Amino acid sequence: MIFDSLSVYSKQKNKIFDEIILRGRKRFGDQILLSRQDGMLSTIRAMRRGRPFYYLPDMDFGRRNSIFVPFFGVAAATVTGLSRLARVANAKIVPVTTRILPGAGGYHVKIGDPWDDFPGIDVETDTRRMNLAIEDAIRPMPEQYYWVHRRFKTRPAGEARYY
Repeated sequence: MIFDSLSVYSKQKNKIFDEIILRGRKRFGDQILLSRQDGMLSTIRAMRRGRPFYYLPDMDFGRRNSIFVPFFGVAAATVTGLSRLARVANAKIVPVTTRILPGAGGYHVKIGDPWDDFPGIDVETDTRRMNLAIEDAIRPMPEQYYWVHRRFKTRPAGEARYY
């Protein structure tokens, strides 16, 4: 399956490594890859033109643009971008789950139904809903989640380091 979409990535300091990441992401069709460091205006414009945005909102980017909501019962600094982007771009949220098949057999991609009533009236409720949906996707295949990215590195004020 080829899925032409839009995605955001973080530029790497090492130009060779950066090119390897970009080449890997471009192998799945006509991808528009925008750098997180360049801001979100280009992303919003592409979404408004109808380009699907493949968004991975479960990274800990620190306190900026984040709120603390539960992720598997642990307060996690979580970006509120999904709610804000859906509102600004007038976008429907469609959950997508990818499973790596055994023996290098490729991928199984499941595209869910669009979410009703999203974004809601409250960014925190939207962000909690997003985390619950991510948890639901992880539970059947926790070994395939990218746990090494230190999801709980930013802690609420006064709370001990997690790692």
